[in-house]
Amino acid sequence: MTRDDLTIFDSVGVRAGLSYPDCIRVVRDAMQALSAGTTRQLLRTMLSLGPGRTFAQMPGALGKQDVFGTKTISVFVDPRSGKRCHRGLVVLFEPCEGRPVAIADAEEITHIRTAAASAVATDALARTDATTLLIVGTGGQAHTHLHALPLVRRFDRVLIWGRSPDKADALVAAFPHLPCERADDLEAATRAADVVCTLTAAAEPLIHGDWVQPGTHVNLVGSSGPGPVEVDSALVAKSRYVADSTASARDAAAEFLVARDAGLVTDDHIVAEIGEVLLGRVPGRTGETDITVYKSLGHAVQDLAAAAHLYRSSLRA
Repeated sequence: MTRDDLTIFDSVGVRAGLSYPDCIRVVRDAMQALSAGTTRQLLRTMLSLGPGRTFAQMPGALGKQDVFGTKTISVFVDPRSGKRCHRGLVVLFEPCEGRPVAIADAEEITHIRTAAASAVATDALARTDATTLLIVGTGGQAHTHLHALPLVRRFDRVLIWGRSPDKADALVAAFPHLPCERADDLEAATRAADVVCTLTAAAEPLIHGDWVQPGTHVNLVGSSGPGPVEVDSALVAKSRYVADSTASARDAAAEFLVARDAGLVTDDHIVAEIGEVLLGRVPGRTGETDITVYKSLGHAVQDLAAAAHLYRSSLRA
């Protein structure tokens, strides 16, 4: 095999070829396929390399006669800034001869497909009249979520909260076409929000259950493994809790695991996978006062679907 046998997408290529509307569409399809049982994936395996340093593998297949592959990624936290970086590759194989056909920058795919997944979940679970969005965090995921979420709801007010007011102001300035404003009081912002996205590397809860008002939808995104939690167990317990993958949530959804270990919930508290909601098998929202939570851990099927779209689009170009 030579380099000419592989299509390579660096970060610039991923951004150019993976638009948010397209990624929302392919992620929605992948979530439904996962819950329908037509895809295959293993739980993410993680190898600790020391404090704040993890190496992970995420293998899967989009179908028996469809592309397959893996995401291989490092997750390193800068102890000075708390910033968390995902760096790695998505490797795609074709299903006829088992040849690797594409390599894509995993960090960029992760940024875009995670925001797209939150948009899919928000579209399925948030009230149709949701007008106030709260973004908790000011890093890369905050930027991608501000690209994706307005594609599924029209927000009249977008609140940005971060530990650094300067970074929050910079994020507001980066999206002049949106009605963004800095939020200095996280409790007040949470109480005002119809949709909340937590996108941080927080180790302890930032948001408490009694702040979240009836009818709110929450996307829990920042914590991707056991340990760090962004919200308290009270919110988990009072919510209608939906996962991207039930198996993954029972293995690695930190907020859920803490609430379960405390005896506040059982495994049955996960009412559905988001794919089951999209397929119409389980209602996402049963009433206007439901507090819905979507736990985003990310999984191989999402990454492979995004990479497959990139690759197939390049063949048609």
